[in-house]
Amino acid sequence: MPFPTLLSAPTCPFGDTYARLTEAFPSLGVRILGPGEQGPTDPGWVPADELAAGGPALDAFLDWDRAQVLRDYGQEARPDVVTGFGLHRYVWPATLLFTVPWFLTRRVPRIAPAQVAFQRELGRMAVRVQEFACLPGDPAAHLPGARTVDGEEALRAELRSAVAAHVEPLLDGFGSRMRRGRRALWGMATDDLIEGLWYIGTLLGEEARAIEELERLLPGTVKPFVGKPGFRELTGPQGQCLPTRDRATCCFFYTLRPDDTCVTCPRTADPVRVARLLPES
Repeated sequence: MPFPTLLSAPTCPFGDTYARLTEAFPSLGVRILGPGEQGPTDPGWVPADELAAGGPALDAFLDWDRAQVLRDYGQEARPDVVTGFGLHRYVWPATLLFTVPWFLTRRVPRIAPAQVAFQRELGRMAVRVQEFACLPGDPAAHLPGARTVDGEEALRAELRSAVAAHVEPLLDGFGSRMRRGRRALWGMATDDLIEGLWYIGTLLGEEARAIEELERLLPGTVKPFVGKPGFRELTGPQGQCLPTRDRATCCFFYTLRPDDTCVTCPRTADPVRVARLLPES
């Protein structure tokens, strides 16, 4: 049976939000599983808790990254680099399950790894949402699983907690295969959270608000997250304002292409960033 881009359970308060995410970013489709509905088991789907377990499911998941590097770059990547790529390719979309509803509707779902299945080649996630936090007065506050919190800062704390609870088991599973300490792993997760919402906010025409919200969400070192968002502005040759940031960590892509770093990589000099951030004529 074909997998629909979005299936919204009738009483789920996240259907419209995930639909808007998919509309802005078609590379990620989110299906909301209804009560008692089994998650997808077709080939290519993997439950996130199996990735966190670090066994055969993770082996198969990373085989895709290993093959992709060899196919696209004609060389083998170090095992820890491959694992880093695989971790990023899960955590970046997974954090959007939390940050986009918070950004658009001020609702924060609690989603355990066992409640998510991922199909990386199709860019699809199946999600079971059973509880969430919201603000007093939210029309969804009466729904089963809803819990109100007292104000915006409490909701930001709820978002940090929900993301951390989801991501930490994944860092356990992937981290055992990487040459990185715990702080560096959390730095990777922090970068993915920031850059994911920043990107989606830009697609939605709300880049400035996304930046402001992220700076409020991570005002300093709020453990286990690492550092501030680090946004700053560069100036283009015609006086253009070009937002950028400095990542807390490096993805090690330079080990494959030393001269082709990410635009937010600490290794990328500002003149190079300006040239790459200018719109193509």
